[in-house]
Amino acid sequence: MTVGTFDAWDAAVLISILAISALIGIYYRYTGGKQKTTKEYLMADQSMTTFPVSFSLMASFMSAISLMGVSNESYQFGTMFCVINIAYWISTPIAAYIFLPVFYGMQTTSVYEYLERRFGQATRLCASLAFTVQMVLYMGIALYAPALALEAVTGIQKSTAILVIGLVCTFYSTLGGLKAVLITDVFQSFLMFAAIFAVIAVSGIKAGGLGAIWQVAAERGRLEITEVSLDPTVRHTWWSLIIGGMVTYLSLYGVNQTQVQRLLSVHNLKSAQSALWWNLPILGMLSFSTIFSGLAIFFYYRDCDPLLEKRINSRDQLMPLFAVDTMGQYPGLCGLFVSGIFSASLSSISSAVTSLSAVTLEDYLKPLYKVIFKRTLLDSKSTLPTKVVAFIYGLICIGLAFGAGSLGGVLQASLTIFGVVGGPLLAVFTLGVCTTRSNQRGVLLGFLLSLIFAFFIGFGGPKPQPQTLSFSTSGCANTTTSLVAEALRLATESSSPVVSEPHYLWLYRLSYLWFSVLGFLIALVIGYSASILLTYFKWADNSQIYLDKYRKQLDYGLFAPVLSRRWRRQNEQRAQSIQDETFTKLTEQ
Repeated sequence: MTVGTFDAWDAAVLISILAISALIGIYYRYTGGKQKTTKEYLMADQSMTTFPVSFSLMASFMSAISLMGVSNESYQFGTMFCVINIAYWISTPIAAYIFLPVFYGMQTTSVYEYLERRFGQATRLCASLAFTVQMVLYMGIALYAPALALEAVTGIQKSTAILVIGLVCTFYSTLGGLKAVLITDVFQSFLMFAAIFAVIAVSGIKAGGLGAIWQVAAERGRLEITEVSLDPTVRHTWWSLIIGGMVTYLSLYGVNQTQVQRLLSVHNLKSAQSALWWNLPILGMLSFSTIFSGLAIFFYYRDCDPLLEKRINSRDQLMPLFAVDTMGQYPGLCGLFVSGIFSASLSSISSAVTSLSAVTLEDYLKPLYKVIFKRTLLDSKSTLPTKVVAFIYGLICIGLAFGAGSLGGVLQASLTIFGVVGGPLLAVFTLGVCTTRSNQRGVLLGFLLSLIFAFFIGFGGPKPQPQTLSFSTSGCANTTTSLVAEALRLATESSSPVVSEPHYLWLYRLSYLWFSVLGFLIALVIGYSASILLTYFKWADNSQIYLDKYRKQLDYGLFAPVLSRRWRRQNEQRAQSIQDETFTKLTEQ
């Protein structure tokens, strides 16, 4: 097996990519309004068009996690994960026409300001804190993934890679604000696709065509999309991927600060909805191409699995290993691949940094400033503290990346984090925009109980290891290693497979995709039921949803347009009916 090297051409490509990202930040710091207000720094002055925002929506979360995690997923478990794209298509109209119009109508920097208007300040603070924890944990994984890539390809220590990527990202995010982040996301998105297409192209050249890759995948049982089991402990089924995928997608693209902040940077609601729709084919293209890249890598290692051969310590290193094994003969190609991995991570971390700085300013600093100084923090004086906060979050991200390796596979770890927190958060917003009877105390009770439960099943343990498909070492150059590994594989396959051991708690055996669904349902059911009971016993109310003290005039801007239009018509009909009855009585007299 030919092993390539990371040469001067590759290094030049990588350095150029990092330099361009940094220069974009510098450019947007000293152009336009020069970030004199937080509206320009955090919301890009609402001057963005559909094109960059649609790419940024994809790049924010489908980044290094997707490039390495989804590829590794199809290598180990087959193509079943592609079914999740159906969930994206079902969920997009819900995000675009149920949630987005409400947030766009309010024009707030922090999406959690909606929760204060709908429920109260306590709900806003709890949801904002949960989001902060979620994103901080995610940043650590997003930075850890490309550090693995660089370590495997170049031999540079993981700690050095984490520091380089983290500092560059922190630099341009802090300096350039949201506009710089959006433009770099577009640039980095193309590099992400270039990295994936490079993997597919190189494998296709060695296979003599893409058809051979598909044929081997079919022969070795990698083409699997027929799992329809109703057993929730089965890792991937149509039900878990579609239902779990919908909750995860909506928690990210419907109510997540990172994505809503991007959508609000567009100049009108129609363009924001268009950006969400255009994001869908971009996201789908990345998803399917990344899944196929896993099959392309499997073709190359079909008879000599690198993990069984002990060339790598984790299959999260599989894609970068493929790059070093196959791309060294093409000058600069290995550097382009690593740049794609880096770019994917940079886009995710910069998105997290800008959203966290916005939430910290609006939900923590401004209320605290008002309590201490008895006056509102002026927008013109908010930019500097916001940049300081962004810089601090960048440093926190670097620190957490060093501990991200203990979370297991990068794909499953990231989806677990978003599922645990995203499901309950989605339920809170759903109760807000879709019901009038939900109140703060009931919603908070449901939210907190669902978070406790979701963290229990998401991060508790021990959990059984998922069973992968079979691998071979019959074609490895090291004959001794090959024979031993193959003997172990055959012995394992001949014995009765243990799918789930009795000592594992049933909840811990659930597919990770159900974590978000369970968190969502618990928060939704308990939140709504508790709200009704508390109102019945007069321990809570929802007076804040009315514009008058008599609770007759509903604030329709707090609810999904399809529902608010219906309730408005009902109220108008009711008022007309009362008016007609009054007129009838007067005429009868």
